[in-house]
Amino acid sequence: MVENDGSALLTLRDHIGDRAWRALTATAYERTHPPGTLLLRQGEKGTHLLALLGGVAKVVSADRQGEPTLLAFRGPGELLGEIAVLDGGERGASVETLTRCTVAVIGADEFLRFAVEHDVFPALVRYAFGRLRESDRARGSGDALARLADTLVSLADMSHDTRTRPTRPLKLALTRDELAQYLRTSRNTVTARLTELASFEVVATGRRHILINNLPALRRAAALLRG
Repeated sequence: MVENDGSALLTLRDHIGDRAWRALTATAYERTHPPGTLLLRQGEKGTHLLALLGGVAKVVSADRQGEPTLLAFRGPGELLGEIAVLDGGERGASVETLTRCTVAVIGADEFLRFAVEHDVFPALVRYAFGRLRESDRARGSGDALARLADTLVSLADMSHDTRTRPTRPLKLALTRDELAQYLRTSRNTVTARLTELASFEVVATGRRHILINNLPALRRAAALLRG
């Protein structure tokens, strides 16, 4: 994944290298899930983590009243649920598939042995700081339409399908409320901006999905909006 200003936003696979990533995932059990599948549940013990091999997932945290807030998106080459494994505590957020996802299931003890043998703790720190910068950028100031277009393009780019078949429609299991939370704006603003993106074949289907029918057109729109 690449930041919109052109600087690289690195995945954990980028940080540790392909060889170490293959060592981590080589013997793991793989599973494939459709959009809208709950992969990890907030409050559960960190008995395992997931390496995301393909697709896009969203990280959502619920407050004490059960109100959810979308925190982040994750793509191929990233880990899901590693914090609870590293600190031995409960999961602080849930993870749900945004597109069709393939994950490798890795036990907690297995991952901790891998982290020691391959000395990946410094890479995990750099990876964590990169995630913080990603969050700050998405929630920064600026035109809401441009930030929305950039976010949708970024999500599409994280999906393996669009790399090999860029004209294929992409359905994201994503609500307008979640987009509003992620961009720190109102739901009404997101609804209005999605309407503006309709001319670039972006469609909100029902209450829980966003459909990108023409990624090249959306990419051109995002570039124009950035100026």
